[in-house]
Amino acid sequence: MRENQHGKGLMVVIAAACVAVGAVAGFFAAHRMKGDMSRMKPMEMASTPGMSAAAPSSSAAVTIPAVTRQLIGVRSEPVAYGILEQAIRTVGIVDYDERSLTQVNLKVSGWVRQVFVNSIGRPVRKGEPLFTLYSPDLLATQDEYLVALNTQAQVAASPLADAKDNAASLVASARERLRLWDLTDEQIAAVARRGKADAVLTVYAPSSGIVLKREALPGKYVEPETTLYEVADLSAVWIYADIYESEVAAVKLNQPASVTFAAYPGESFQGTVSYIYPTLNAEARTVRVRLELPNPKLKLKPGMYGTVTLRTDEVKTLVVPKEAVLETGLRQLVFLDRGQGVFQPYPVKVGRRSQDRVEILQGIKEGDRVVTSAQFLLDAESKLASTSSMQAMMGQIGMGDWQMRGAHEGKTGGMKGMK
Repeated sequence: MRENQHGKGLMVVIAAACVAVGAVAGFFAAHRMKGDMSRMKPMEMASTPGMSAAAPSSSAAVTIPAVTRQLIGVRSEPVAYGILEQAIRTVGIVDYDERSLTQVNLKVSGWVRQVFVNSIGRPVRKGEPLFTLYSPDLLATQDEYLVALNTQAQVAASPLADAKDNAASLVASARERLRLWDLTDEQIAAVARRGKADAVLTVYAPSSGIVLKREALPGKYVEPETTLYEVADLSAVWIYADIYESEVAAVKLNQPASVTFAAYPGESFQGTVSYIYPTLNAEARTVRVRLELPNPKLKLKPGMYGTVTLRTDEVKTLVVPKEAVLETGLRQLVFLDRGQGVFQPYPVKVGRRSQDRVEILQGIKEGDRVVTSAQFLLDAESKLASTSSMQAMMGQIGMGDWQMRGAHEGKTGGMKGMK
């Protein structure tokens, strides 16, 4: 018994659903037929046999009742002049300022004795000791310098000017050789004061920054081509970003930029465009730009990703909301609100874009009202209306051709009867 009642209830639900679907389909079919008839009547009155009609455009004006406009949410807004500021957004990556990157190399070979800066990531100051080095070449050159100093002191009282000049030349040559091997003036002066060569010399940091690379290990034999340290000053950083080729014209040197990072929500870092690269990435169709940002608190770390926003100069121009422009693939359209529920598609030429506005270069004028919502529904309705008009026109052409053919046959038959 329960199974019979359950089956009857299911049949009632299915029947009700079918009735509802049929009602909706009948409503839209009637609405479409009514629209077709309303568009065919003016054509019937305007068409006469033997007269040609101009081909309709690919889309036509549509009339939407007030109730339907409310249901689909049609809204319009007047076209007006406004301030347009184009914002270009892209992703950037933090990197070192290459101009502040320093490598610590030696000009002589030798063995590392003691290491003072023994970890990567450690900050160092200019002039801070890095390691000590034993080098037979440096030791020999110090001895030569001391011999030259002794010789100069011995010939100081000599009446021979040439001997004094030769001794002074030897001292200057030995001192310059030590200086070229990166000994400081203080180290050279210390050797002269002691009167004895220093077997182990200290190597100092040439600049301040963060240690990025360290190859100096106690007891390691090093040669002039060995890079023992890399130090980078992170008080200012570079950010590399890629922009599309269509945006290149809007980007210029010294243009202000802002960068935000996920690591610092709510905080924006300001910088400028320092370089626009002269080459194009053929695969991605992008051009690389380089930004410079101050980094006094060392918050920005090389390798971090950020959102870059480049802002162009503000200009006053004719603008519409970006929602008003409909991209069709071949052109851009807007729907003009003609009043009384009539909406007309109209082609436009657009220019620069901001976050919420689009520049209009050609097509419409100030004061026109453009639709800002439900354009896709209007576009579909317009295309259907255009197709129905075309079908109706072709039908009228066929009827006129039949009428002309009948009249011609009647006239020919009458002439035969007269004969």
